[in-house]
Amino acid sequence: MGDCVVERVLLTNDDGIDARGIKVLEEAAATIAREVWVVAPEHDQSGVSHSLSLHHPLRVSARSPRKFGVFGTPGDCVAIAVQELMRDNPPDLIFSGINAGSNLGVETVFSGTVGAAMAGMLLGFRSIALSQVFTRPNPIRWETASALAPGVLRKLAAMEWPAGCCLNVNFPDFPASEATPMVFTEQGPGLMEGLNLEKRADPRGQDYYWLNIRRGAKRNPETSETAAALEGGVSVTPLQFERTNAEALFMLKKSAGDLARADSFN
Repeated sequence: MGDCVVERVLLTNDDGIDARGIKVLEEAAATIAREVWVVAPEHDQSGVSHSLSLHHPLRVSARSPRKFGVFGTPGDCVAIAVQELMRDNPPDLIFSGINAGSNLGVETVFSGTVGAAMAGMLLGFRSIALSQVFTRPNPIRWETASALAPGVLRKLAAMEWPAGCCLNVNFPDFPASEATPMVFTEQGPGLMEGLNLEKRADPRGQDYYWLNIRRGAKRNPETSETAAALEGGVSVTPLQFERTNAEALFMLKKSAGDLARADSFN
């Protein structure tokens, strides 16, 4: 193990506390921190974004002195960890992941993995979301994340970035030996084209519906995280809550002014 970079880190995810990815992350985090805490959902919470449980109680199950399962969302886990379980010894960094699958482009809006990192950012902690890209039906290259994550975490922990953003990291669907160096990227559109809704019937003849994301080959700028990840790079994108569309804001103000001038002549 190399010299520790930070004293204490918090780990969470959206795939659940027993997921393979958080175990890979725990091993990587142990190479840079003296204390590794895990506070993660008891069950898969993929796709819940920044969701918080405001209408039912949150229950915590202790797995070990620094490992807890929460019957709630990734955002709930971060809140409980920093405001209760780790209140007297807060984390220096929050890591969310490693997600089983990419979080690229607009899909980051729906991601519970990214949502947890953004919840950490909102509460004043430096936070990083991490995902391992894979393509069905191929198996997930956990060995890539396992090999690359310690170095990536060590480098990012030593860097500075503004308080109003978190980092989104994607490991490529390549063998670690073929991965290119870490690259800093912008979000870009990603690969999401829309949502598929499939209607099914249960054994009793009652209808139910299944949602899934529809992806395809979309044009992404060379500076985007999608382009970097698909070319074998470890992409690192700073994300923020601010989503104002400057072009739309300008057009709306202009339209409002045009309407006001037209009304003045009536």
